[in-house]
Amino acid sequence: MDVSFLGGPQPQRGVGVVAPFDFALDRELWRWVPDDVSLRVTRTPYVPVEVSLDLARLVSEHETLREAVQALSVSEPEVVAYACTSGSFVGGLAGERAMCEAMSSAGEVDSLTTSGALLEALGELGAGRIALVTPYTESVTQALEVYLGEAGVAVTGRAFLGLTRHIWKVPYRSVVDMARQAVVGAADALFISCTNLPTYDAIPQLEAELRMPVLSANQVTMWAALRRIGVHAVGPYQALLLDPGPTGEQTTAPTAEQTTAPTTEPEEQEGWT
Repeated sequence: MDVSFLGGPQPQRGVGVVAPFDFALDRELWRWVPDDVSLRVTRTPYVPVEVSLDLARLVSEHETLREAVQALSVSEPEVVAYACTSGSFVGGLAGERAMCEAMSSAGEVDSLTTSGALLEALGELGAGRIALVTPYTESVTQALEVYLGEAGVAVTGRAFLGLTRHIWKVPYRSVVDMARQAVVGAADALFISCTNLPTYDAIPQLEAELRMPVLSANQVTMWAALRRIGVHAVGPYQALLLDPGPTGEQTTAPTAEQTTAPTTEPEEQEGWT
């Protein structure tokens, strides 16, 4: 069969992604990406350290980031995203800005981080008070709260798992349970931290139940990266992704009747905290 008339694949716009070595959710990132954009993903080198503040510092060292971005540069991405929440908040606001500068200079390309994307998303939604969900230990969760506090964002309630490994195995039901526990004060939005924590299918359910925007680490990373190149992220019933209404304001989140809970979940995670 002669297929020469097809002319080859359609051109793809490129988004570079630098992820920690233990990142296991490549497919989740792709779910926010439209068909004419491709992700070019690389990982930081392995280090024998469990999830902790020490690991966050190791996977965000400037030399590590420069080498990763230089490797990605060969594929000519239009933007590069560092997809790790803890690695990008561990140094505070100044540390996050320095990371972006290191990546941008290494690849001569616009660069962003998950924690920076979070602040951008909160600004977009006008959210200054948030409920917080993390899979981290208490010390890592507190470091995130310090970062948010520097940016003027108040945490009204929190829930965390206390995990130091295998975060990608946490099922949606644990994420939903933590969200319900965290929303105890007057919050403008809920943030679910860690790019290694599955969230895509849980977001619509939580927005319908909690009646507030729900942000997750992978969601804000992809939203911000695509926004840099003038592309709209895709995803069902997520307040951050809704088109602005005629007045420029975000349209409302869906009702419970407009969305359904995930139908399949991984096996329950032990050690819920």
